[in-house]
Amino acid sequence: MQRAGRLIGKLTTSGKMKLSPAMTDPETRARAAWQVAAGKKIAEHTRPTVLVRSTLIVEVEDMVWQRQLNTLRHFLLRNLTKTLGEDLVTEIDFRPAPKRRPAQMEMQATSNVAANRIDGIGDPVLGVLYRQSAQQSKKRGIA
Repeated sequence: MQRAGRLIGKLTTSGKMKLSPAMTDPETRARAAWQVAAGKKIAEHTRPTVLVRSTLIVEVEDMVWQRQLNTLRHFLLRNLTKTLGEDLVTEIDFRPAPKRRPAQMEMQATSNVAANRIDGIGDPVLGVLYRQSAQQSKKRGIA
């Protein structure tokens, strides 16, 4: 039984069948084949981003993964060729992925909600208004 990537490669080169451009796009095919060619464990720690000419750019978690995968480059290229059915990818460039920051607005809103619950007010906006009103009352000597 043939892999879908190999079959799609044959269909696009023979010109017998019209396929959607998304399926025949070399970048889409190379990124989709990465999961199979790299294997489950490596694919969990990597992410194929773009195909530049015939070089597949793959983001890795850190420098350690980059060094380890550089030693496996030859085997990964062979697996990609086997999965795709053609030499679509001739080089792999492993790059450390930029660190992703958590959303800071969400963390601030959570802390405001927790502070407002102390006052017994669940709505953060009303809690702020209540505190401001209480502070003004203390200044005026009304409280």
